[in-house]
Amino acid sequence: MSGRLQGKVALVTAAGQGIGRAIAQSFIAEDAIMIATDLAEETLDGVNAEERRKLDVCSSADIEALARDIARKFGALDILVNCAGYVHQGTILDCADKDWDFSFDLNVKSMHHMIRTFLPGMLEKKSGSIINISSAVSSIRGVPNRYAYGATKAAVIGLTKAVAADFIKQGIRCNAVCPGTIESPSLDERITALSRESGRSFQSVQQDFIARQPMGRLGAPAEVAALALFLASDEASYITGQAHLVDGGMAL
Repeated sequence: MSGRLQGKVALVTAAGQGIGRAIAQSFIAEDAIMIATDLAEETLDGVNAEERRKLDVCSSADIEALARDIARKFGALDILVNCAGYVHQGTILDCADKDWDFSFDLNVKSMHHMIRTFLPGMLEKKSGSIINISSAVSSIRGVPNRYAYGATKAAVIGLTKAVAADFIKQGIRCNAVCPGTIESPSLDERITALSRESGRSFQSVQQDFIARQPMGRLGAPAEVAALALFLASDEASYITGQAHLVDGGMAL
Protein backbone atom coordinates (compact mmCIF):
# COMPACT_ATOMS: atom_id res chain seq x y z
CA MET A 1 0.00 0.00 0.00
CA SER A 2 1.07 3.59 -0.55
CA GLY A 3 -0.45 7.01 -0.08
CA ARG A 4 -2.18 5.92 3.13
CA LEU A 5 -2.07 9.47 4.49
CA GLN A 6 -2.28 11.33 1.20
CA GLY A 7 -3.45 14.90 1.69
CA LYS A 8 -3.69 14.60 5.48
CA VAL A 9 -2.10 17.35 7.56
CA ALA A 10 -0.06 15.82 10.37
CA LEU A 11 1.93 17.33 13.24
CA VAL A 12 4.50 15.35 15.23
CA THR A 13 6.26 16.68 18.31
CA ALA A 14 9.81 15.60 19.23
CA ALA A 15 10.29 14.66 15.58
CA GLY A 16 14.04 15.21 15.60
CA GLN A 17 15.15 11.80 16.84
CA GLY A 18 14.08 8.36 18.01
CA ILE A 19 10.41 7.42 17.91
CA GLY A 20 9.22 10.88 16.87
CA ARG A 21 11.54 11.03 13.88
CA ALA A 22 10.58 7.52 12.79
CA ILE A 23 6.90 8.43 12.97
CA ALA A 24 7.41 11.64 11.00
CA GLN A 25 9.41 9.81 8.31
CA SER A 26 6.81 7.06 8.02
CA PHE A 27 4.02 9.63 7.61
CA ILE A 28 6.00 11.50 4.96
CA ALA A 29 6.57 8.23 3.08
CA GLU A 30 2.79 7.78 2.98
CA ASP A 31 2.27 11.28 1.52
CA ALA A 32 1.16 13.18 4.62
CA ILE A 33 1.57 16.95 4.71
CA MET A 34 4.04 16.96 7.61
CA ILE A 35 4.71 19.59 10.25
CA ALA A 36 7.73 18.33 12.19
CA THR A 37 8.57 20.05 15.47
CA ASP A 38 11.26 19.71 18.10
CA LEU A 39 12.73 21.84 20.88
CA ALA A 40 16.15 21.27 19.27
CA GLU A 41 15.33 22.52 15.78
CA GLU A 42 18.68 21.39 14.36
CA THR A 43 17.71 17.75 14.94
CA LEU A 44 15.04 18.14 12.28
CA ASP A 45 17.66 18.33 9.53
CA GLY A 46 16.95 15.58 7.02
CA VAL A 47 13.25 15.35 7.85
CA ASN A 48 11.64 16.21 4.51
CA ALA A 49 8.63 17.97 5.99
CA GLU A 50 6.55 20.80 4.55
CA GLU A 51 7.23 22.67 7.78
CA ARG A 52 10.02 22.21 10.32
CA ARG A 53 9.65 24.27 13.46
CA LYS A 54 11.22 24.74 16.84
CA LEU A 55 8.55 24.12 19.46
CA ASP A 56 8.65 24.16 23.24
CA VAL A 57 5.67 21.99 24.10
CA CYS A 58 5.77 23.31 27.67
CA SER A 59 4.97 26.81 26.38
CA SER A 60 1.30 27.46 25.65
CA ALA A 61 2.34 30.66 23.85
CA ASP A 62 4.62 28.70 21.49
CA ILE A 63 1.85 26.18 20.81
CA GLU A 64 -0.73 28.86 20.08
CA ALA A 65 1.65 30.73 17.75
CA LEU A 66 2.34 27.51 15.85
CA ALA A 67 -1.38 26.76 15.62
CA ARG A 68 -2.06 30.16 14.06
CA ASP A 69 0.64 29.60 11.44
CA ILE A 70 -0.57 26.09 10.62
CA ALA A 71 -4.18 27.23 10.30
CA ARG A 72 -3.13 29.96 7.87
CA LYS A 73 -0.89 27.70 5.75
CA PHE A 74 -2.53 24.28 5.92
CA GLY A 75 -5.91 24.52 7.64
CA ALA A 76 -6.93 22.19 10.46
CA LEU A 77 -4.85 19.18 11.41
CA ASP A 78 -5.99 15.70 10.47
CA ILE A 79 -3.40 13.95 12.68
CA LEU A 80 -1.68 15.01 15.89
CA VAL A 81 1.08 12.89 17.42
CA ASN A 82 2.22 13.90 20.91
CA CYS A 83 5.65 12.32 21.27
CA ALA A 84 7.68 14.71 23.44
CA GLY A 85 8.63 13.23 26.79
CA TYR A 86 11.15 12.77 29.57
CA VAL A 87 12.26 9.77 31.64
CA HIS A 88 12.98 10.49 35.30
CA GLN A 89 15.21 7.89 36.91
CA GLY A 90 14.53 6.87 40.51
CA THR A 91 12.05 5.91 43.22
CA ILE A 92 9.76 8.23 45.17
CA LEU A 93 12.70 8.88 47.51
CA ASP A 94 14.71 10.24 44.58
CA CYS A 95 11.91 12.44 43.25
CA ALA A 96 11.99 16.06 44.40
CA ASP A 97 8.98 18.27 43.76
CA LYS A 98 10.80 19.90 40.84
CA ASP A 99 11.35 16.47 39.24
CA TRP A 100 7.70 15.54 39.69
CA ASP A 101 6.49 18.88 38.32
CA PHE A 102 8.80 18.81 35.30
CA SER A 103 7.84 15.22 34.49
CA PHE A 104 4.14 16.07 34.50
CA ASP A 105 4.65 19.36 32.65
CA LEU A 106 6.50 17.70 29.78
CA ASN A 107 4.85 14.28 29.66
CA VAL A 108 1.22 15.21 30.39
CA LYS A 109 0.47 18.92 30.50
CA SER A 110 2.08 19.44 27.10
CA MET A 111 -0.37 16.94 25.60
CA HIS A 112 -3.23 18.75 27.32
CA HIS A 113 -2.16 22.03 25.73
CA MET A 114 -1.53 20.51 22.29
CA ILE A 115 -4.88 18.74 22.16
CA ARG A 116 -6.82 21.69 23.57
CA THR A 117 -5.26 23.96 20.93
CA PHE A 118 -5.64 21.76 17.84
CA LEU A 119 -8.85 19.85 18.64
CA PRO A 120 -11.26 22.69 17.74
CA GLY A 121 -10.06 22.64 14.12
CA MET A 122 -10.56 18.87 13.99
CA LEU A 123 -14.05 19.26 15.39
CA GLU A 124 -14.93 21.79 12.71
CA LYS A 125 -14.11 19.24 10.01
CA LYS A 126 -15.58 16.40 12.12
CA SER A 127 -12.46 14.29 11.67
CA GLY A 128 -9.16 13.74 13.40
CA SER A 129 -6.77 11.16 14.79
CA ILE A 130 -4.81 11.98 17.95
CA ILE A 131 -1.98 9.66 18.99
CA ASN A 132 -0.32 10.05 22.37
CA ILE A 133 2.93 8.25 23.15
CA SER A 134 2.58 6.61 26.55
CA SER A 135 4.57 3.56 27.69
CA ALA A 136 4.29 -0.02 28.84
CA VAL A 137 5.65 1.46 32.08
CA SER A 138 2.43 3.12 33.20
CA SER A 139 -0.85 1.78 34.55
CA ILE A 140 0.00 -1.33 32.51
CA ARG A 141 3.17 -2.29 34.36
CA GLY A 142 5.46 -0.91 37.03
CA VAL A 143 9.24 -1.30 36.87
CA PRO A 144 11.90 -0.27 39.38
CA ASN A 145 13.18 3.31 39.40
CA ARG A 146 10.45 4.72 37.17
CA TYR A 147 8.24 6.31 39.84
CA ALA A 148 7.52 9.71 38.27
CA TYR A 149 7.75 8.42 34.71
CA GLY A 150 5.27 5.60 35.31
CA ALA A 151 2.85 8.01 36.97
CA THR A 152 2.95 10.41 34.02
CA LYS A 153 2.52 7.69 31.43
CA ALA A 154 -0.44 6.28 33.35
CA ALA A 155 -1.91 9.78 33.25
CA VAL A 156 -1.42 9.86 29.47
CA ILE A 157 -3.55 6.73 29.13
CA GLY A 158 -6.26 8.31 31.27
CA LEU A 159 -6.11 11.54 29.25
CA THR A 160 -6.35 9.54 26.02
CA LYS A 161 -9.43 7.63 27.12
CA ALA A 162 -11.13 10.81 28.33
CA VAL A 163 -10.61 12.64 25.03
CA ALA A 164 -11.78 9.58 23.09
CA ALA A 165 -14.95 9.29 25.18
CA ASP A 166 -15.79 12.99 25.01
CA PHE A 167 -15.51 13.34 21.23
CA ILE A 168 -16.26 9.88 19.87
CA LYS A 169 -19.52 11.06 18.26
CA GLN A 170 -17.82 14.02 16.60
CA GLY A 171 -15.40 12.15 14.36
CA ILE A 172 -12.38 12.27 16.68
CA ARG A 173 -10.27 9.23 17.49
CA CYS A 174 -7.69 9.31 20.27
CA ASN A 175 -5.34 6.42 21.00
CA ALA A 176 -2.19 5.81 23.02
CA VAL A 177 0.89 3.93 21.85
CA CYS A 178 2.76 2.19 24.66
CA PRO A 179 6.31 1.21 23.69
CA GLY A 180 8.61 -1.03 25.63
CA THR A 181 12.34 -0.30 25.58
CA ILE A 182 13.22 1.22 22.22
CA GLU A 183 16.62 2.01 20.72
CA SER A 184 17.06 5.77 20.68
CA PRO A 185 19.57 8.53 21.41
CA SER A 186 17.71 9.31 24.65
CA LEU A 187 18.06 5.70 25.79
CA ASP A 188 21.78 5.83 25.04
CA GLU A 189 22.02 9.00 27.13
CA ARG A 190 20.31 7.30 30.07
CA ILE A 191 22.53 4.23 29.77
CA THR A 192 25.60 6.46 29.69
CA ALA A 193 24.44 8.32 32.81
CA LEU A 194 23.71 5.10 34.68
CA SER A 195 27.06 3.68 33.62
CA ARG A 196 28.82 6.75 34.98
CA GLU A 197 26.87 6.67 38.27
CA SER A 198 27.31 2.94 38.87
CA GLY A 199 30.84 2.50 37.57
CA ARG A 200 29.65 -0.27 35.28
CA SER A 201 30.36 -0.46 31.57
CA PHE A 202 27.92 0.89 29.00
CA GLN A 203 27.43 -2.65 27.65
CA SER A 204 26.63 -4.04 31.11
CA VAL A 205 23.98 -1.41 31.79
CA GLN A 206 22.57 -1.81 28.29
CA GLN A 207 22.20 -5.54 28.89
CA ASP A 208 19.94 -4.82 31.88
CA PHE A 209 17.55 -3.00 29.55
CA ILE A 210 17.66 -5.84 27.04
CA ALA A 211 17.14 -8.46 29.75
CA ARG A 212 13.77 -7.04 30.78
CA GLN A 213 12.47 -7.55 27.22
CA PRO A 214 11.10 -11.10 26.85
CA MET A 215 12.06 -11.14 23.17
CA GLY A 216 15.68 -10.62 24.19
CA ARG A 217 16.22 -7.45 22.19
CA LEU A 218 15.37 -3.78 22.15
CA GLY A 219 12.65 -2.48 19.88
CA ALA A 220 13.35 -0.31 16.84
CA PRO A 221 11.76 3.12 16.38
CA ALA A 222 10.37 1.95 13.04
CA GLU A 223 8.36 -0.74 14.84
CA VAL A 224 6.61 1.91 16.93
CA ALA A 225 6.15 4.12 13.87
CA ALA A 226 4.37 1.30 12.02
CA LEU A 227 1.73 1.15 14.75
CA ALA A 228 1.36 4.94 14.83
CA LEU A 229 0.95 4.98 11.04
CA PHE A 230 -1.84 2.42 11.26
CA LEU A 231 -3.63 4.40 13.98
CA ALA A 232 -3.29 7.61 11.99
CA SER A 233 -4.72 6.05 8.84
CA ASP A 234 -8.31 5.38 7.84
CA GLU A 235 -7.59 1.67 8.30
CA ALA A 236 -7.99 2.28 12.05
CA SER A 237 -11.27 4.18 11.69
CA TYR A 238 -13.04 1.83 14.15
CA ILE A 239 -10.38 2.09 16.87
CA THR A 240 -10.34 4.71 19.62
CA GLY A 241 -9.61 5.12 23.30
CA GLN A 242 -7.14 2.25 23.50
CA ALA A 243 -3.63 1.78 24.86
CA HIS A 244 -1.76 -0.17 22.19
CA LEU A 245 1.36 -2.04 23.27
CA VAL A 246 4.45 -2.42 21.11
CA ASP A 247 6.69 -3.77 23.81
CA GLY A 248 8.26 -7.10 22.84
CA GLY A 249 6.12 -8.84 25.46
CA MET A 250 7.35 -6.65 28.32
CA ALA A 251 3.85 -6.38 29.81
CA LEU A 252 3.25 -10.15 29.87
